[in-house]
Amino acid sequence: MTSQNTKQFLLSLPKWILICALIGILSGSASAFFLVSLEWVTQFRIQHDWIIWLLPFGGLLVGLSYYYWGESVVKGNNLLLEEYEKPKKVIPFKMAPLVLLGTLLTHLFGGSAGREGTAVQMGGAIADQFTKIFNLDNAERRILIILGISAGFASVFGTPLAGAVFALEVLYFSKINFKSALLSFVVAYAAYFTVEFWKIKHTHYSIPVVPELNFDTIFYTILLGLLSGFAALLFSRSTHFWGSLFSKNIKYPPLRPVIGGVVLAVAIAGLGFTKFSGLGVPVIVDSFSNPSEWYDFLLKILFTGFTLGAGFKGGEVTPLFFVGATLGSALSIFIPMPIALLAGVGFVSVFSGATHTPIACTIMGMELFGIQPGIFIALGCTIAYFSSGSVGIYKSQIVKGAKYKLYQRFQKKELQNL
Repeated sequence: MTSQNTKQFLLSLPKWILICALIGILSGSASAFFLVSLEWVTQFRIQHDWIIWLLPFGGLLVGLSYYYWGESVVKGNNLLLEEYEKPKKVIPFKMAPLVLLGTLLTHLFGGSAGREGTAVQMGGAIADQFTKIFNLDNAERRILIILGISAGFASVFGTPLAGAVFALEVLYFSKINFKSALLSFVVAYAAYFTVEFWKIKHTHYSIPVVPELNFDTIFYTILLGLLSGFAALLFSRSTHFWGSLFSKNIKYPPLRPVIGGVVLAVAIAGLGFTKFSGLGVPVIVDSFSNPSEWYDFLLKILFTGFTLGAGFKGGEVTPLFFVGATLGSALSIFIPMPIALLAGVGFVSVFSGATHTPIACTIMGMELFGIQPGIFIALGCTIAYFSSGSVGIYKSQIVKGAKYKLYQRFQKKELQNL
């Protein structure tokens, strides 16, 4: 940074601190309201499980709301990534209430989805409104989008360090400078402490026993990382597959979640697969102490991919946690390592592979589980990142870095051999 740039940065710092505070408070409050509402609809569904049969009705409400009022924001997280890479126009604020309503309806009626996408979209929509208020240019708009992603992620999971790094890493550090990096951490903590102010509690996990690092434990962690990468690949491809299938065969968008809702209601309520509805947090918590069924992670991939592909709303990250934790837990029958460690490493490794964010996921693992298992978490996340393929859950994400170069070399060799 030159002396001139440093001077400009210092002069603009008060303005950006104010913006960070406003985004952090507003996004954190939105996430707090969302988390309380999500808990309420989840408990209502658990106590009145007959409501799952109304999934087609819930799908109709979601489909109609986006068809008539949300066409410009239907891309969700991908819209944030696209506007960051090629800024065109301010993200409509209506993205926030629409995704909030859509996600609550999805969870109320028993769809299999997460919550990160909702918080990130609300954060992004809130943050981008400051473009007009402060008359910001496109370069400054990119900073706003980073701040929105950071605030949303940090507040919904209670992991400010991971939220700040995730916002930077999911964009593959493209067009990112010291200023945006610093502000990402500021807004993440502002949003995090806002949620704390509202006395919202996050789910706590623990890894009580961590073995010593040796050849065997390294080998088994690498194996878990590989399997987590393959699970991430399957999750991403499944979500894209169902989305493409519904869009190609059902031309009227509001009808897609209705038909999807019928299938899901029969499968979840009729066939007894209720543990795969909603977030699945109780299953995740249980996986840290009791071995999961070998098929749990596969069914969560299927149900979540189908739910989101049909047009229901929510995020992918908590289902990815479910997939990773139950995969690691199931492997505890064969791998001689503590079940909580396997579940914890799987928890963040599948997330790493599906989002191409190994650094953020490593930090998140240590924020959630402590520093002691950090080397196992870092190894699992890195291996999963490299073994999960070039397509993640976000279609508009631009893959760069070491993984991108590796796949480029592989593709060149394949072309040369043809």
